[in-house]
Amino acid sequence: MNNQVTIPQLTARAIEIHETLLKTFGEPIWRTPLPAIDELVSTILSQNTNDVNRDRGFDSLRAKFSTWELVRDAKTDDVISAIRVAGLANQKGPRIQQVLRAITQERGSLNLDFLADLPVEEARAWLTKFNGVGPKTAAIVLCFSLNKPAFPVDTHIYRVSGRIGLRAEKMTVEHAHPHLEAVFPPETYYAAHLNLIRLGRDICNARKPLCAKCPISHLCDYKDKTK
Repeated sequence: MNNQVTIPQLTARAIEIHETLLKTFGEPIWRTPLPAIDELVSTILSQNTNDVNRDRGFDSLRAKFSTWELVRDAKTDDVISAIRVAGLANQKGPRIQQVLRAITQERGSLNLDFLADLPVEEARAWLTKFNGVGPKTAAIVLCFSLNKPAFPVDTHIYRVSGRIGLRAEKMTVEHAHPHLEAVFPPETYYAAHLNLIRLGRDICNARKPLCAKCPISHLCDYKDKTK
């Protein structure tokens, strides 16, 4: 991406990309929204694993513990055992419990519905002050559980946004969150996020992108396009 490209110019490109992906993939619909605290735990489980293992870990955890209070107060080994299928259970189990305890200490309960009434940046700051809750995790909770204008940047979106010239090549993933939120109009966040992930998974692969099948190849700056 040329450093002289302005945000309005990037926004024009982003809108064209978004509209092209809508024509290609259709209007995406994610699973039924979870309560914010559920989504928070689910997203922690999703770190460094796929959606299938995330969901298996989440379902296993809920099968063993009927409430988040029970998860919070359980023996850590029991939580680790319940989420083992999600991967990195030795890290994620204590992290989940630490977040649940910290939220309880601050709020007195594990209900995060109050975040819906806060300005998005205030809600984001509240979530990210907890260890283990980064910008992606916070944005997912805000966007999908609380219907707030936040744009989560996962590994697929980070890779694709760099290739198609929506961000500087060396921009960090942390900086990519506010940058892409400025580039995409808020009303596109939900669909653009999901369709860019689909593009990254199905076509714009990390090692061998299928450029010949890409619906936005004509809008792409990737230097090593495959023929």
